[in-house]
Amino acid sequence: MTNFIDRPDGIFPSVCSLDCPDQCGLLLHKKNGKITKIEGDLNHPVTKGYICNKVRNMTERIYDEKRLKYPMKRVGAKGDGEFVRISWDEAIDTITTRWKELLKSDSAESILPYSFYGNMGNLSAEGMDRRFFNRLGASQLDRSICNSAGAVGYKYTMGGSYGIDPEDTIHTKLFIFWGINAVSTNMHQIALAQKARKQNGAKIIVIDVHKNQTARLADWFIPILPGTDTALALGMMHILFGENMVNASFLEQFTVGHEELREHVKQYDPTSVAAITGIPEEDIVQLARMYGMTSPSLIRIGNGPQHHDNGGMFVRTISCLPALTGQWQVKGGGAIKGNSAYLAHNTDSLQRPDFLKNKETRKINMNVLGDTLLTLDPPVKSLYVYGSNPAVVAPAGNKVRKGLKREDLFTVVHDLFLTETARYADIVLPATSSFENTDFYTSYWHHYIQLQQPVIEPYEEAKSNTDVFRLLAKAMNFDDIAFIETDEELIDQALTNPLNPFISKINYETLSKNQYIKAEAELPDVLPTPSGKIELYSEKMKQDGYPPLPTYIPLPKDSEHPLLFIAGPNHNFLNSTFANQSKHVELEKEPVVVLNRSDAESLGIKNGEQVRVWNERGECILKADAGDNVLSGVAVTQGLWGADKETKHLVNSLTPDRIADMGGGATFFSGRVSVEPIKEKE
Repeated sequence: MTNFIDRPDGIFPSVCSLDCPDQCGLLLHKKNGKITKIEGDLNHPVTKGYICNKVRNMTERIYDEKRLKYPMKRVGAKGDGEFVRISWDEAIDTITTRWKELLKSDSAESILPYSFYGNMGNLSAEGMDRRFFNRLGASQLDRSICNSAGAVGYKYTMGGSYGIDPEDTIHTKLFIFWGINAVSTNMHQIALAQKARKQNGAKIIVIDVHKNQTARLADWFIPILPGTDTALALGMMHILFGENMVNASFLEQFTVGHEELREHVKQYDPTSVAAITGIPEEDIVQLARMYGMTSPSLIRIGNGPQHHDNGGMFVRTISCLPALTGQWQVKGGGAIKGNSAYLAHNTDSLQRPDFLKNKETRKINMNVLGDTLLTLDPPVKSLYVYGSNPAVVAPAGNKVRKGLKREDLFTVVHDLFLTETARYADIVLPATSSFENTDFYTSYWHHYIQLQQPVIEPYEEAKSNTDVFRLLAKAMNFDDIAFIETDEELIDQALTNPLNPFISKINYETLSKNQYIKAEAELPDVLPTPSGKIELYSEKMKQDGYPPLPTYIPLPKDSEHPLLFIAGPNHNFLNSTFANQSKHVELEKEPVVVLNRSDAESLGIKNGEQVRVWNERGECILKADAGDNVLSGVAVTQGLWGADKETKHLVNSLTPDRIADMGGGATFFSGRVSVEPIKEKE
């Protein structure tokens, strides 16, 4: 292993750890043992040296004076953030003593881990932690807050997370960015689209509920009412079949159900679809014709529309479109929802589910954390949080924070900062940054596996996730060798995966020599669907209780509040990460709610004034941004802003915690709100 830590000066290879499809190659400039500059790696085949503001300013996060330096225990009330320093020995002993007591008085299921991908490293996010909690027999967490609904929907059609190679999109002539603000969340796909635009005269279409940064660079922006995207996709199919713009030979050879689909979509005529979506009939026809007559064409399927009650069905539906026109056979044609199947590693070896020993351990959906903490029986009595900040990120946030205040809930948080969640903890543990760890990364967009070797020493007394779980395992008397294996051994075990031939030549040794290696990946000739083909009609869906053909299912009426509420991402934060860094807050300026001008006028709201955004779940105070960037009846916010006792910016106080149609997914974008001007007190 190359030892970068012992070299105080120089430029060292690295990888971005953020939960982002681009997973950029980085170069870290170091002087006197500290990182002084972060830049993109010009030699990386996909990211080519371009990085976003979030990463460019990462040094401010790594060396922020507010970063946690040592373990602490709570001495004040939960939520007040009053702690005193303790040693690691005391912290580990306190945690494991409490857990041993719970094992005797209750059961292991009274303990719940809560984590997500604050660090996308496979060891940090789903390695020694999974081994530990499997061995403990704790309640299992269903980590379904992000893309699970869409992943299940896409799988019904395509069998797995298979799309085209992003590097091939330089050949694309029509890009449809559907429900993705890619400028902020997939910038290198935008760079590839811009290159194709320059070289091939490619056109860029953006379909979204908000005229965001991606929409502003498009050749054509199509605003749509939230939750109606499935109807638009079916309306396009109606026209593609009706005007004979489908590839009959492809449909016959590579799909099942095209005849049934042809009949089914006759009901989705442009007039009906226009009434549902808010898109004019002529625009629906023009969009379908552009898609049907342009090749190669790519649909970049975003996360946004899947965060509705009907989100899984939307992705299932849109994933059928490339098959209708045979785009999968054209270089630069097809779709990308995700590409994680190409880089699938041996999760059983890494996570050791066999430690559960066939226990009937309950699984808890992370989207209902509030109800879990307040009403679940038998109750959760200890919560261990890492790689996530549920007090800000989880839906129905007021319920979550109420649950975190329970005095009988023993909470541990392992993080880089005293987050909003950590303020409710009994024990807080300082975490390392990714640049202090050994880990490997698998993009869910491009086809490269990348290695992170530690570049700097751990900050003060901070420890990595793998190191903390080794300490916890030792204190719990878990004597299996699995709990003392090194990070390098974990990587080798994870990459020993005979089920995925695409990565058969990649292991820790080859990665340590090359930093990043591309999987030998291509779309399988026989898909892992029941038929081995693209399933336009899915018997499996029918068996699972869904319509077997793509079907528009309207959103339930969430409440009587008049505005559909979308709480999307912003440009300079990633979920709540960076929301408490002054540099990133300065770049993003302030939280706003985007309204249609006509709605603002009817509500007596002036552009730029403070307004109350509220529903039965909570309220926020935001600045009104009234104009033409959303359709009438829609309210959009961007970013999960940090909070203290004086602010009311926590937009997930307003979001529902219902579960989506598939995969246990979140329904962040299916809520409704009212907005009103704040009246000055007389």
